[in-house]
Amino acid sequence: MELGINTNQQTGETQQGSWGQLGVHTYIKMAIIAIALYLLYNNEIYSIVHRWVNDSSWSHGFLIPVFSLYFLHQHKKEIVELEPKINYAGLFFLICCLIFFPLVIFVYKFGYFKSLVIIPTIASVVLFLGGWKLLKQTWLPIAYMVFAMPLPARIYNDITIPMRRLAATVAAQILSLVNHLEATSSGVVIDVVYKGIRMEPALDVAEACSGMRLLMAFLALGVAMAYLHYRPLWQRLVLLASTIPIAILSNTIRVTITGFIYILWDPKYAQGIYHDMLGMLMLPLAFGLYGLLAWFMSNLMEEEKQQVEEELIITRQDSSQR
Repeated sequence: MELGINTNQQTGETQQGSWGQLGVHTYIKMAIIAIALYLLYNNEIYSIVHRWVNDSSWSHGFLIPVFSLYFLHQHKKEIVELEPKINYAGLFFLICCLIFFPLVIFVYKFGYFKSLVIIPTIASVVLFLGGWKLLKQTWLPIAYMVFAMPLPARIYNDITIPMRRLAATVAAQILSLVNHLEATSSGVVIDVVYKGIRMEPALDVAEACSGMRLLMAFLALGVAMAYLHYRPLWQRLVLLASTIPIAILSNTIRVTITGFIYILWDPKYAQGIYHDMLGMLMLPLAFGLYGLLAWFMSNLMEEEKQQVEEELIITRQDSSQR
């Protein structure tokens, strides 16, 4: 008899905080809402997935929904145990989204917002059906989907051109440190004179070398890591802010190494599959720099904590002697 009671208690503890607590009717409602959202935004969803498949700059988009679901799973206990409450503010925001969507298509004709409006629509549905408490637990998984939304070509180019120029300028300065090598940058092109001979063609920091791919993927993963690893808020903000300079630095290193390979080794190893492989190696480099920064801040906090504890011990010893 006692064994049966213990077994039931263990079963109850296992089921507590489980997604199974939501019930079949809840999943049916979720499926209906998901189908309705898909029917409403099917063209935009197809366009987004099409970019993921055909544009390597956005191939990381496939990982974003997976991370979002994982973030959601992290708050499983809080989500399944709260009582959903209808909140009509969510209905108001939902109506605003539904009005804004056709305006973007037929009046403003700005394609990026057509895709982006999916995110506030999902947030509005969550707020309407579950209330502020549910939105509090799910806002990050919802907002995180912004990293899966490909930027418009014009905005993308406006961002990549300055990054390409920066990489070309820094790489030219470093290449010029080599004896008998003179490198000068002009926009995104690096002109090279080695041992008195001008190398043709000049090095062109192409769009693939802009670092935008690395930046977008690393920024998304940086947000994930800052969120998943518990640490003080200021450390999370520092880690998040560090993703941009780390990505730019890693890409500048990539362009510089490509330049050395092109000049001092063999031009064929500075293009094609070799060029792509070098780009892939920059992601582990970026993560290494990111991890080094995280380790430094963690150890800094440990040292500060030990210092405070030592000061407390000394203070207590002085007090007891008195």
